[in-house]
Amino acid sequence: MDLRINVTRPSMPPFEEYCEEIRSLWDSRWLTNMGENHNRLEEELEKYLSVDNISLTVNGHLALELALQALDLKGEIITTPFTFVSTTHAIIRSGCVPVFCDINTDDFTIDVTKIEELITEKTCAIMPVHVYGNICDIEAIQRIAEKYGLKVIYDAAHAFGEEYKGRGVLGYGDMSTLSFHATKVFHTIEGGAICYKNPEYRNTINRLRNFGIADELCVEDIGLNAKMNEFSAIMGLCNLRYISVEIEKRKNVDAYYREVLGDLPGIKLRSIKPEIKSNYSFFPILVDEEKCGYTRDELCARLKDNNIYARKYFYPLTCDYNCFDNVLSSNNHVPVARNISNRILTLPIYGDMTKQDINRVCSVIK
Repeated sequence: MDLRINVTRPSMPPFEEYCEEIRSLWDSRWLTNMGENHNRLEEELEKYLSVDNISLTVNGHLALELALQALDLKGEIITTPFTFVSTTHAIIRSGCVPVFCDINTDDFTIDVTKIEELITEKTCAIMPVHVYGNICDIEAIQRIAEKYGLKVIYDAAHAFGEEYKGRGVLGYGDMSTLSFHATKVFHTIEGGAICYKNPEYRNTINRLRNFGIADELCVEDIGLNAKMNEFSAIMGLCNLRYISVEIEKRKNVDAYYREVLGDLPGIKLRSIKPEIKSNYSFFPILVDEEKCGYTRDELCARLKDNNIYARKYFYPLTCDYNCFDNVLSSNNHVPVARNISNRILTLPIYGDMTKQDINRVCSVIK
């Protein structure tokens, strides 16, 4: 059988380069607790991402929880069910209630025309999700937030390094959170971050990620342990040197997929809006059973039979997970999200993917 093609493959810096960078840790023995490399990565990411402030975390999920806690949110948060379960988990674990808004048919982000009808006296925030590198209607969301006095926290796990109209997307809203998981365009093996404009949040976030400790004698908050370690920080520093090359390589993979699959009946490719500088983090397709003769699930299974592992991402919707049965209202009217979720398939994409690999994937689809 042909070699396995996974839905993604982590980018890695040169082995010798990473080993040389971590050598100093054997001298310093400073492995965590905001070490030199951790602080340097924060500084370099602030420059690369064009954000005013950034705080690193041990993973993207705790970045979400910390953002919610730092903003001291209580009540209902309007969000989308078309996301990874972490988004919903974070809202509920923070003591808030997710209220699900439907999504757009073209870019799968939250449908801003349906947000206002969901706002009640209990609404405290909006948590939109940038999906596959598609950017939410950030201008409309900001207008709604200002009209009703709501906070905005973007789940930007898919949006590392992206720009909207020449401006980094992570500077919008009150906060944006990132995931640096190994499957992402930029990774620190495991990791995450919170980006924010208001510098007053820095002390709060940094205290919360370290058990709420203010100093040796004072614990001001009920915090958690969300600190990034030095090995992860060094992986991030190394990967950041190659991120532009990695994104360009992904762009070429994306372009070749489009060349081969562009005119195939029953397969719809996502559009990238001209005002967005994409990071090409995912390659989703929508499967139209009537036009191509196969369901999404049948196509996914056929790919797997050929040692190609695509992903039904996001399926199911988070509002349909049984772990939330006793927590969420059953009144989740999100027909567009449900339709997209039943038809979506993300194909393998990574910087080192060859044309031969892509042709293998596409030949099965054809």
